[in-house]
Amino acid sequence: MNRKKNISDILKQSYFWDVDIKPGKPVSKRLVIERIFSLGTLDEVAFVLRYYGKKEVEKTLLDLNYMDPKTLNFVSKYFGRSKTEFRCYIKRQSMPQFWNS
Repeated sequence: MNRKKNISDILKQSYFWDVDIKPGKPVSKRLVIERIFSLGTLDEVAFVLRYYGKKEVEKTLLDLNYMDPKTLNFVSKYFGRSKTEFRCYIKRQSMPQFWNS
């Protein structure tokens, strides 16, 4: 795994509109994985998988507190995991939604 280049130098700054990311400055792995899987292209997803490793990305995605339904469906199919294994799915199911009753 070649990590000579900082990932913040490569990714689009528009994905991180709310965070001050400067070239060469370290950025949170969880934030990068979350944003790229939610907003990025398939090429960017493949890059993140190569950069961090498939197991590490999978572990991070399983522990996220929130993921939109479309991303959750993609990730569960890609990694061959049930949606019920993801923390965001469990958390969503345990929260009462009074407006749907």
